[in-house]
Amino acid sequence: MDKIFITAALTGTSISREAAPTVPIFPEEIAEQVVDVAKAGAAVVHIHVRDEKGWPTIDVDQFTKTFEAIQKATKAAGVDIIVNLTTSGSVKLEKNETRLAHVKKLRPEMCSFDSGTFNWNYGGVFVNAPDFLEDLSKCVIENNVKPEFEIFDNGMLGNALYCIKKFNIPTPCHFQFVLGVGGAAAATTRNLVFLQEMLPAGSTWSITGIGISHIPMMLAGLSLGCTGLRVGLEDNVYMSKGVKATNVKLVERAAELIRLTGHEVATPEETREILGIKRHSLEEYHA
Repeated sequence: MDKIFITAALTGTSISREAAPTVPIFPEEIAEQVVDVAKAGAAVVHIHVRDEKGWPTIDVDQFTKTFEAIQKATKAAGVDIIVNLTTSGSVKLEKNETRLAHVKKLRPEMCSFDSGTFNWNYGGVFVNAPDFLEDLSKCVIENNVKPEFEIFDNGMLGNALYCIKKFNIPTPCHFQFVLGVGGAAAATTRNLVFLQEMLPAGSTWSITGIGISHIPMMLAGLSLGCTGLRVGLEDNVYMSKGVKATNVKLVERAAELIRLTGHEVATPEETREILGIKRHSLEEYHA
């Protein structure tokens, strides 16, 4: 029976308390919900951080506070989790070294690798220039961090495959398809099939759909043999029309879908084996 892991994307950069009353913003809140989603079945948490006013930031000190709060809370609760730190920056155009400082300092088990630039939701530009992708490629290799190639559009997969080959990023690699963001690929089964069929043999992949495409994309992913599902308030704030979601409820629903389709929910340790991660961050911070 196949094991499928769940990633919980807890916070994001733009989800407000008005949109999602339970979204965690500050380090202790994020850490508390990491424990909760781990208990509900999540093996990976995808982490963005905010500043003291709740605005998105890439500040290394804020990442450090949040990362260490997670390590403290998981140790106290006796739960395991794989921490995946974003490298996507904030609404500003930060220098490459600023976007990578927290990865170099904290050496999480995973980090995001957004392999292209596009017009995000028709309201701004999500910039991932070639020189940044080169620096990020070198960073993940030098710091033994598993990159999660976030793929929002078809061309981003081509960029990812280029970086993997050019910079000798260890394979097999893991790809996270994020479909349904305005300005990028629509959340359709046809698009998912196209992307999935472009992956190199042996690759692992996960899927999330934004907003109302959340459940359709999970079901499509399960039918196509996905390795993981991503859920969380970063991607979707409703359980159903008019019913607000929580991170725990979204994880619980994903776990139920995995079991209903004849699979098992992978534990964090099983997920490390699936992804080829050699555990190091928890050992360092749980010493």
